[in-house]
Amino acid sequence: MPTTITICDTCKRPDWESRNVEQTDGEVLAAMIEAAAVGVTGVRTRRHSCLMGCGKGCNLAIQAEGKLTYVLGGFEALADHAAGVVDYAHLHHESPTGQVPFRSWPQAVKGHFVSRLPVLNETAE
Repeated sequence: MPTTITICDTCKRPDWESRNVEQTDGEVLAAMIEAAAVGVTGVRTRRHSCLMGCGKGCNLAIQAEGKLTYVLGGFEALADHAAGVVDYAHLHHESPTGQVPFRSWPQAVKGHFVSRLPVLNETAE
């Protein structure tokens, strides 16, 4: 199963209006992450409008079936942020549980974790 990076494409950094730009910061970051993920084994991307973390934008989630889900925020539309997210997603894919040892985290994701969600177990009724 691939690891999916879900990127909020409506996120706006606090200074967004004063910069007078057309695209949201989330759209720009999404495009950068999509480009960085091209050809990376086990990693796919998707966009979603509003992950409801507006106070901590730019936001994204890293998730895969049967693994821990991570929500991250506070990113800027920077190439090193995009590359770090993709690198972390690849490590998530390689991990049987989705948990990645701290010593392996790319510097660009450190300090950006908002929450870790447990695996949602399906139970037969």
